[in-house]
Amino acid sequence: MLRGFKNFLMRGDIVVVAVGLIVALAFSTLIKSFTDNVINPIIARAQGGRTFGLGWQLGRPGNKATFLDIGSFISAVIYFIIFMAVVYFLIVVPYKKFQSRRGVAAFKEPGAVKTCPACLSEDIPAAASKCRYCGTAQHP
Repeated sequence: MLRGFKNFLMRGDIVVVAVGLIVALAFSTLIKSFTDNVINPIIARAQGGRTFGLGWQLGRPGNKATFLDIGSFISAVIYFIIFMAVVYFLIVVPYKKFQSRRGVAAFKEPGAVKTCPACLSEDIPAAASKCRYCGTAQHP
């Protein structure tokens, strides 16, 4: 029973999806910070400022809604980079090692490709003898 659960969890698709979701979560935090701390003050400037950190006051002094907060955005970028490094070193690297012991290449580099001279498709594998789209014979 536990072996089946372990096999289920260690399937390549599930780990790839989990890493994708983590990246999406971190990226959404970065976008939210950009929106809250850069875009919103520009919009709030039309409504009507003091300094609240690293940035510029766009309206009356003391109005936090019109403060262009670059410091918070830089903080979110740093958070994103650190978070992605943690994901890579604590999830991706051990998973790649585990999969390589099983003989499976996880998160591998894409193979070499060539362009078909007939239909100009750019994603034909370099070792292909025929184009997958138009069927034209390919030269090695």
